[in-house]
Amino acid sequence: MDSENLIGQFLRARRALVDPGELGLEVGPRRRVSGLRREEVALLAGVSTDYYVRLEQGRERNPSAQVVDALARALQLDEEAVAHLHKLAQPGPARRRRAPQRERVSRQLVQLMDAWPQTPALVLGRCLAVLAGNALGKALFGGHQHSDDLVRLVFLDPEAREFYPDWERVAINTVGGLRATAGLDPDDPLLIETVGELSVKSPEFRRLWARHDIRQKTKETKRFHHRLVGGLTLHYESLTVNSAPGQQLVVYQADPGSPSEEALALLGSLTAVENPRETGKRIPTEN
Repeated sequence: MDSENLIGQFLRARRALVDPGELGLEVGPRRRVSGLRREEVALLAGVSTDYYVRLEQGRERNPSAQVVDALARALQLDEEAVAHLHKLAQPGPARRRRAPQRERVSRQLVQLMDAWPQTPALVLGRCLAVLAGNALGKALFGGHQHSDDLVRLVFLDPEAREFYPDWERVAINTVGGLRATAGLDPDDPLLIETVGELSVKSPEFRRLWARHDIRQKTKETKRFHHRLVGGLTLHYESLTVNSAPGQQLVVYQADPGSPSEEALALLGSLTAVENPRETGKRIPTEN
């Protein structure tokens, strides 16, 4: 993954997604590019075409906050994408290649999740691998080829489209979450490895990664079709783990009195009876 010109990559990808017709611009057979032309973005943002070209080419990398906001309006970016563009525009210290850092989950966090036997909970790593989870959280995602990695589950697991009835939306949000991680540390060896493997093995991932969508994992309602209990509609909240930057505690809940709550209770009972195999990666805990 090229991390030398992230702002240029982002601008090129996002202008290709804008429909010029919605902005009252000429659309016809003479238009040779999808989305906006460079000069159109420059005009809409109130900057010179030469300056904008230098941004895309990486010859100018630190536009002012005012310019970033103008570009965001021209490209019709949502709030998360605007925040991401501001981060890309901020100068940072020179980076160097390093060995992957081993991810550890605190013992106290594991104990906290275990205290919620009726609530599925997982700890996700910086590339959305399952680092730890309570029994119900592991059971919710258990039984798949890639139960221990939510990105690979979505794009490489043969049962993904059955498990996620709204697969396309889940795929978009998953790649957007990974993109948010990339903005924080594009030279992370684990991120480079993950993106490289998925780009080779999954055309769907490659297509969505090229869009540069940003979706910070916060909260959402998600549908599942579980092999043991059938359909589930669950709400989740994703909380950052301040003691371990890059980790997320994800907690799932069903509406009280709903069929999904009954299905979760059934899944918990089946889990207790079957004592299923471990589904998360065995990540060491720390005190």
